[in-house]
Amino acid sequence: MKVIINGTVRELTGEITLAAAVRLVTHAASGVAAAVNDEVVRRACWDSTPVADGDIVEVITAVQGG
Repeated sequence: MKVIINGTVRELTGEITLAAAVRLVTHAASGVAAAVNDEVVRRACWDSTPVADGDIVEVITAVQGG
């Protein structure tokens, strides 16, 4: 299946959850938000939120600095 993650088309095999999609982008333990098709998904739901063919996933990581 083809999924767009942070603007990049990725060819993925099998079923994938939002949690797995986020791990493709970052391994950060905190400061991360994710959305599927412009809908923000609570972190508690990432493991149970499926990503389907054609979905658009955005992963946002907070960065601290000055």
